[in-house]
Amino acid sequence: MMPYLIGSDLPEAPAGARFRAALARPGILRLPGAHNGMAALQARAAGFQALYLSGAAMTASMGLPDLGIITVDEVAFFIRQIARASGLPLLVDGDTGYGEALNVMHMVRTFEDAGAGAVHLEDQLLPKKCGHLNDKKLASAGDMAAKVAAAARARRHLVVIARTDAAAAEGIEGAVARAKLYTEAGADAIFPEALTSVEMFREVRARLPGVKLLANMTEFGRTPALTAEEFQELGYDMVIWPVSSLRVANKAQERLYAALARDGATTAMLPEMQTRAQLYELIGLNAFEALDRSIARSVLPPQG
Repeated sequence: MMPYLIGSDLPEAPAGARFRAALARPGILRLPGAHNGMAALQARAAGFQALYLSGAAMTASMGLPDLGIITVDEVAFFIRQIARASGLPLLVDGDTGYGEALNVMHMVRTFEDAGAGAVHLEDQLLPKKCGHLNDKKLASAGDMAAKVAAAARARRHLVVIARTDAAAAEGIEGAVARAKLYTEAGADAIFPEALTSVEMFREVRARLPGVKLLANMTEFGRTPALTAEEFQELGYDMVIWPVSSLRVANKAQERLYAALARDGATTAMLPEMQTRAQLYELIGLNAFEALDRSIARSVLPPQG
């Protein structure tokens, strides 16, 4: 893929249409979390066709908890860099929509203009919490349905996914009832959050025939560890791994700083580092340079 600067190389179809096309292909749509542009490039290099931007990973990368603190424009900065770097359709965590109906519409327009292909909106009240934590406060089903309808009215191509956190407080009965209402309000798919057993996943699937469903395979949460193939066998249409990229990156950085503090040098960490050559290849340094004849092609320093 050439740099995003070349107009003729950019996708013709809007991101929302490309996300819909990916979702329509046979098999479950695998959406690895990418918390920044570099992660997006690495996910694309591994062969993924679409990506997910987690609010939890994004805020954690900023050194903040996932409590609905950040703004629409801060999220749009991450959307732009991921869409620009990878060119892939991106599902974005829209939290509670940053307010009520008008705020939700503003979020949808901002995210779509930034390059998002899909957004999910949840039925928690602020301050919201990770779906796998305790004592989440839920909005009324009617208020959430109004937000979903507002999102559907605001979008042009964006795929709108309604997330319900009701399973913990209202059981499968409540989650399914909410999901049906949200679908009637205009949601393209449903994200039943924090299901705690295979049986729950199976029951939600059985009780929402014909509805596109998203599964969340987060580590250290309430959901049992399942593979993409297992979710597909359960009848789910999409699966996300929201914070995995950040967890791995953070652990590696922790080891780096510990080694540097201990040794006064990074030598012990060299085998774990992305090399200069690998970095330049991934970001396409020479391809960018080739677009401007005034820039001499960069040559790697000699190694050893």
